[in-house]
Amino acid sequence: MRGWAVPRSERAQRSVVITGASRGLGLASAAHLHQQGWTVVGAMRTPDAGLERIRELAGARPDDPRLVGVQLDLTDPGSITGAAKAIEEAVGAPDALVHNAGITAAGAVEEVELEVWEQLFATNLFGPVALTRALLPSMRARGSGRIVVVSSESGVRGMPVVAAYSAVKGASERWAESLANEVAPFGLGVTVLVTGTFDTDIITDAGAQDLRDFDGPYGPMHERIDRRGRLAIRIAAPPSRFARGLARALDDRAPFSRHAVGPDAHALAAFSRILPSRALHHITRIAMGIPRSGAMRASSDQTDPTDDRRTSP
Repeated sequence: MRGWAVPRSERAQRSVVITGASRGLGLASAAHLHQQGWTVVGAMRTPDAGLERIRELAGARPDDPRLVGVQLDLTDPGSITGAAKAIEEAVGAPDALVHNAGITAAGAVEEVELEVWEQLFATNLFGPVALTRALLPSMRARGSGRIVVVSSESGVRGMPVVAAYSAVKGASERWAESLANEVAPFGLGVTVLVTGTFDTDIITDAGAQDLRDFDGPYGPMHERIDRRGRLAIRIAAPPSRFARGLARALDDRAPFSRHAVGPDAHALAAFSRILPSRALHHITRIAMGIPRSGAMRASSDQTDPTDDRRTSP
């Protein structure tokens, strides 16, 4: 809503902290916001290399004071404390904190060890919570600012073969909703950005732990989902589209807001509002090529497991 947007006169010299700014959506967002006049703090595992990528994409000078790199490992409490201190020394209380960094893993629940679940929750949820806690005192004292939690379609619906990622993204959204009511009285706002499929490492084998066993009992399901996934990768939107969506979201003034970014995310958001859960479950199964109920039993016949003309047992 336009009524909630930040007036153009107030946008000058705003500062934004972006975690995971060295690649993918974070890199595109850092470069775009810098070009829009923001002071950008990239919080990354390797800030020197990451800053060089941001400068190159943004067309910035090596000595540009509006680009700051901060070392951050979201699984290390000491690194989080040090990053928060470095951020406040560089820009004071940031105008915006964007929780973009994250990892994912592919595999059926039976295939993914609990240690992997712990890694995902440590990086995607516990680390962002800790960084937010470290920066909230200064943001509260300032009396303004926005916290953005980058979610995904997997946070809207539980998606097969990425259960750990779906679980942590769903938890992140619930955290953001709770946080919004807590910080609104201090003048702060929270936004959840639900991302669709973008052309980044996280949707490829290079950016995810692939724990799928194609020779195991879930093999036929993996093969079907994999074929659909390869098609999705070919039509994925460029990260620059997400960056523009984030820039618009940072102008929000509402205490809490949720935006979908990307055509598939918009479609899922619409379906989630109007369709019952059972229908969404069926649509997910068809869209991802998941065999029908009972089709992978040892005693199943050899007919096409995705043939919906047959009724489930």
